[in-house]
Amino acid sequence: MQLSGKTTGTGLAALIAVTAITPAMAAAPIGSGFADLVEDVSPAVVFVEVTTKAQTSDASSTAQMDPRFEEFMKQFGGQIPAPQRQAPTQGVGSGFLISEDGLIVTNHHVIANAETVSVTLENGTEVDAQVIGSDPLTDIALLDIEGDGYDAVAFGSSDSMRVGEEVIAVGSPFGLEATVTSGIISAKSRNINSGPFDDYIQTDAAVNRGNSGGPLFNMNGEVVGVNTAIFSPDGGSVGIGFAVPSDLVTTIVADLQDDGEIDRSWLGVQIKPLSEEIAHVLGLQSGEGVMIADVFDESPAASAGLERGDVILKFGETDIKELRDLTRVVASEESGTTAQIEIFRGGQPMSLDVTLTKREDKEA
Repeated sequence: MQLSGKTTGTGLAALIAVTAITPAMAAAPIGSGFADLVEDVSPAVVFVEVTTKAQTSDASSTAQMDPRFEEFMKQFGGQIPAPQRQAPTQGVGSGFLISEDGLIVTNHHVIANAETVSVTLENGTEVDAQVIGSDPLTDIALLDIEGDGYDAVAFGSSDSMRVGEEVIAVGSPFGLEATVTSGIISAKSRNINSGPFDDYIQTDAAVNRGNSGGPLFNMNGEVVGVNTAIFSPDGGSVGIGFAVPSDLVTTIVADLQDDGEIDRSWLGVQIKPLSEEIAHVLGLQSGEGVMIADVFDESPAASAGLERGDVILKFGETDIKELRDLTRVVASEESGTTAQIEIFRGGQPMSLDVTLTKREDKEA
């Protein structure tokens, strides 16, 4: 995707990435480039095609917005235009198998609003896919295809990857199936303001429309990211691509595999960064903690005694230095968990116990 849109194909394009559970250790021997690695992992990478639901274009929307328009048409013998039904649209993307029994990982934006999803394997076989579940906040989806004995790839640790390490991307840019590109890890923990859980791997491996949902591999043939977005002024690759890190993907996939839904906890606060000026006045170091801007009524935070103006310094064992630190740690806990939260209030540090509840919407 571009920062203004996902790396999908045409229309409501869909790109699917599939992650594997079975390791595929495929280090490339010296002198062979990436050929051996690509030969080992490519059978697990799939081409995804999606048909989205037909949309109804209501040509009478003007009348619906202003009843006077309808009355005017009646008086002068006009007719209210009938709603027009548009044909279903199609999109393409990428994905990869993470288990021999047909589990596939891809981006949520690839299969969003999909009526049908089909997957084409490396050998050309096309099979229907079922959406087990998806998570818009991390842009990860899990699919399933019937059958067994599929080639699958394994997840590696994105946290252990270092900036400068080599990676390869495999996918279907612009619908060109089984395209391989190579590059390095350009940066880690990128926040591109696409959601509350931004923690992207940045790579200069060429990623284009249609690569969405496809895997980013390390040199052991392990998936370390799911290609999701690009920065581009014209829709093509300029060497700035972003992948959801595998350490986050594995957590989401495990949750989706359980019941097709994501169980996130909710604290019930609105937070804002702690400016240097306010930190100085409070006697705190710059970059230490986040400030509570508001506390929702009947929330876990309210029940625990948190107040507007409190500075949250630590949640459980996690130091809170920026907004997403708190968002991530709360979301990673199971609902019903009781955790200790360290705050700074009235010039004094203090600790409170908070019992989290299930997050039912996209609020903080």
